[in-house]
Amino acid sequence: MKLSIIDQCPVPAGFTTADAFRNTIELARLADRLGYERYWIAEHHATGAFASPAPEVLIARVGAETSHIRVGSGGVMLPHYSPMKVAESFRVLHALYPGRIDLGIGRAPGGSPLDSFALRRDRNSQQTEDDFPKQLLELIAFLHG
Repeated sequence: MKLSIIDQCPVPAGFTTADAFRNTIELARLADRLGYERYWIAEHHATGAFASPAPEVLIARVGAETSHIRVGSGGVMLPHYSPMKVAESFRVLHALYPGRIDLGIGRAPGGSPLDSFALRRDRNSQQTEDDFPKQLLELIAFLHG
């Protein structure tokens, strides 16, 4: 049986975001020592309860602090980003930690309507069309050169 962890990077009451990151790193090190298969970091925006609005940054740190476990996102909310930027970020991570990086993607709008607006790629128009399938195809194209 393969075991994995998905970490939402919770910020316990009375603690700081830095404490949450230290907890994540300690848990990832332990999972690596215990032989877990994957350590995924969730993406959350505009909440004090979770400390991971940029999983790719934390993935880089967890990759540096571990040696065997696969590290990835669970998942990057693709509608908020350029597919090319996601591909470039994860190519860098793959170059740093070959064979250990996973890219999980999602399509959730994320947070409140105000949060979703703030994260929207194009604020000049109301997004009525779901362009996730197109974004996914672009991402796959960029990842495969």
